[in-house]
Amino acid sequence: MGRGEFRAAAVVAAVMAVLAALVAWTHHLPLRDPDGASLPTWFRLPVIVASAVALDVATRWVLLVRRGGTAPADALRAVVVERWNRDQIRFTVSGLVTWYVAYVAFRNLKSYVPFVTDRLADPELARIDRFLWFGHDPAVLLHDVLGTSWANWLMAAVYLIWIGLVPATLAIALVWTRRSTAGAWYVTAISLDWCLGAALYYAVPSLGPTYSRPEWFASLPHTPNTSVRDTLLADRIEVLSGPWDTNTVQTIAAFASLHVAVMVTICLVAEAMRLPIAVRAAAWTFLGLTSVATIYLGWHFFVDVLAGVLVGAAAVVLAAKATGNPLRRRDEPWTFRTLPEVSSESDPVPGRSG
Repeated sequence: MGRGEFRAAAVVAAVMAVLAALVAWTHHLPLRDPDGASLPTWFRLPVIVASAVALDVATRWVLLVRRGGTAPADALRAVVVERWNRDQIRFTVSGLVTWYVAYVAFRNLKSYVPFVTDRLADPELARIDRFLWFGHDPAVLLHDVLGTSWANWLMAAVYLIWIGLVPATLAIALVWTRRSTAGAWYVTAISLDWCLGAALYYAVPSLGPTYSRPEWFASLPHTPNTSVRDTLLADRIEVLSGPWDTNTVQTIAAFASLHVAVMVTICLVAEAMRLPIAVRAAAWTFLGLTSVATIYLGWHFFVDVLAGVLVGAAAVVLAAKATGNPLRRRDEPWTFRTLPEVSSESDPVPGRSG
C-alpha cells in the first residue's frame, strides 16, 4: 500500500471537522477539546501508542537476543531499523492524526445536538422496544431475569472497560500491523462509526432510558457507572445553561449505540484478518456483553443496539471499499511477524502487505 493509506480517513475527518465548525458558527457555539477537563485525548492516545511502540521494540529485541548469534546492541539496532523506518512512522502518525481529528469533531457534533433540535424520540423508541419485546420493557425484564446485584456490577465493568478498548485497539492497528491495509481499514472504519453515529444523533435525537425512564433503574445499587451517569447529566445541564461558560461538552445521545457499533467493527475486522481464535472469541463475547450491558444499565434502548450493529457493519463495508480491502477473510490465518535478520544488505521487508 502506498502513502495514501489514510486518504479516506482524512476525508471523513475533514468533512466532520467542517460540519462541526459550520454548526458551531451557525448556532454560535464553541469548539471544545472534548477531554480538556480531564486527561486530554491528544496527550493520552499518543502515550498509549508510544507505549505500544516501546513494547513492540522491547519484545522483538529480547526474542532476537535469545535466538542467539546477535549482540544486544546490534539486535536493538536491527529491530528499530527494520520495524520503525520512515514509512512506518509516517503510517502511525498519519493514522493517529486523522482518527483524532474525526474524534474531536464527533464529540463536538454530539454536544451540539440539543442546540440544533429540542425534539426527543425516547417515547417512540420505548414503544418500538416494547413491541419487539412482546409488551415488555427490555431493561426491566433484564433486571428481573439477571437480578440487580452481581449482574449490575458485571454490566458496569463491561461498559466502563470499553472506554479503554478503543485507544488500545488503535494502538494495535497503528503499531503492530506494519503499514498494512488492515490497519488502515480498521482506523478508517472507526472514523466512519463516529461519522455515521453523529448523523443518527441528529436524525433521531434521544437521551436513553436511564434519563428518560429513570424509575426503571432506581433499584440498581450504586456503582462507578452510576457516577458516570450523574456526571454526564450534570455536564449536559451545565452546557445547556451556558455553552460559553464551561469547558466541558455534553455527551448524552442514545441512537445509535456506538459502543455496539465499534464492537461490531472490531469483530468483523478480526474475522476478516483471521486473528487467533481466542482473540476472535473474546471480541464476540465482549460484543454480546456490551449489548446486554447497554440495555441493562439504561444507556440505550434495544433498538439503539440494533442500529449500532448496522452502523458497525456499514462502517466496515465502506472502509473496505475506501482502502482497497476485499470483503472476504484472509486466505491464511494471522501469525506473528518474523524477527528481523541482522544484515547489511537492503532486503525487502517481510510482511509488508500485513
